Amino acid sequence: MNRPALSLGSRREFLQWTAAAAGAVAFSPTVSFAADADPYGGFKVGIQSYSLRGFDGKTAMQHSQKLGLKYWESFRNHIAMDTSPEKVAAVKAMLKEHGITLLAFGVESFNENEGAARKAFDFAKAMGVMSISADPKKDKATFDLLDKLVAEYDIAIAIHNHGPKASYDKVTDVQTWVKDRHPKIGACVDTGHYLRSDEDPVEVIEKLGKRVFGVHLKDVKNLPGGGKKFTILGEGDLRLADCLKSLKKLDYKYSLSLEYEENEKNPIADIELCLKAVQDAVKKIG
Repeated sequence: MNRPALSLGSRREFLQWTAAAAGAVAFSPTVSFAADADPYGGFKVGIQSYSLRGFDGKTAMQHSQKLGLKYWESFRNHIAMDTSPEKVAAVKAMLKEHGITLLAFGVESFNENEGAARKAFDFAKAMGVMSISADPKKDKATFDLLDKLVAEYDIAIAIHNHGPKASYDKVTDVQTWVKDRHPKIGACVDTGHYLRSDEDPVEVIEKLGKRVFGVHLKDVKNLPGGGKKFTILGEGDLRLADCLKSLKKLDYKYSLSLEYEENEKNPIADIELCLKAVQDAVKKIG
């Protein structure tokens, strides 16, 4: 970035000061972005609820609401994969209470076990999600099954990369397994993990094109002398505006989920900074 760097503490103080100067009501330590009608330029920007794993589901939703976020990708600790009508109704009521739409769920493992796979798809259908972030076994039987289920349920499978030495470390791993498969078998592009694997997330998005069914926005910084570390969005090596530009060219309509892995017990101020970075990037691409 071109502006002088501020310490993390200084950024938090600046954010809180500007909110107060504008006469905003502060949710200590949370600041609401809801006043802007659409600060995300039409993208469905939400949060991967793993970012709020230090809180129970209801509290995590409360924090999301105060942050002005209307979309979620949940993991199992916040929303259990339970298809009983009463459980589904209860979760939907809690989401509605906090003004949140559940767009995606995961990350879920898949193999050739059709019963287990159907349980995941039944749940996704009941909750109305668009995609399941997935870590499928790399074999023909598993992908034959997924071919059948995405067609039957009309729900996308988004293969998630988990970084170095994971099953889907590189974009070529995803490309190999989605080739000639159903058009709704594709990728959840985790920008931070691709950076950890020395891949440019912008190029990954462009290579996968219409097979991008999920994005986890996170940033990673190369350290002097080697090594990498997760950092606040916009403070690392991710070309955030270019990522959004590539997604806009695709007319991307799926979940764009901020995922912040640091500061588990008190992540809210950091998440605010990440969201501000997304808003600033949206302004750059027009």
